[in-house]
Parts: sequence; structure tokens; C-alpha cells
Amino acid sequence: MTRTEIEEKVREFLIEDLEIDEEKITVDAKLKDDLGIDSLDFVDIVVIVEKKFGFKIKPEEMANVLTFSQFCDYIESKVG
Repeated sequence: MTRTEIEEKVREFLIEDLEIDEEKITVDAKLKDDLGIDSLDFVDIVVIVEKKFGFKIKPEEMANVLTFSQFCDYIESKVG
């Protein structure tokens, strides 16, 4: 799976499942501050990522993931 495909899938579920405005999703967008993702949303993200990408997110691995780009980096490191 390419980086572009990963970004498209992540962008898609953020818009469709978490109802985040498409305009807010930029590479530098902060997950909490800019996109408004909270701990309840994160539970949904764990389930969605497992379904779409085939691996479980480990919370401790997400500790330093702050932006959309870093989140895509994390996914890419797991599926790449």
C-alpha cells in the first residue's frame, strides 16, 4: 500500500466516520487541537484502523503521534 493510498483511506474515515471537516485535514493538522479528536474518537479509530489496515494500534506507540502526517507515518510503518 502506498503512502498516498494510506493518506486517502485515513482522510476518508476521518470525514465519513468521525465527521471531521475535509478542509481541516492537512498534513500538519494536529489530531487533538485542529481535528478535535478526543479519547472517545480514538476508540473508534482503533476499530477502524484494525478493519481497514489489518493491525491493532497500541496506545503506547501513539504517544508521540500528534499530527495527521505522523499518524499516516505510523500506519505506513505497520503496513509497509
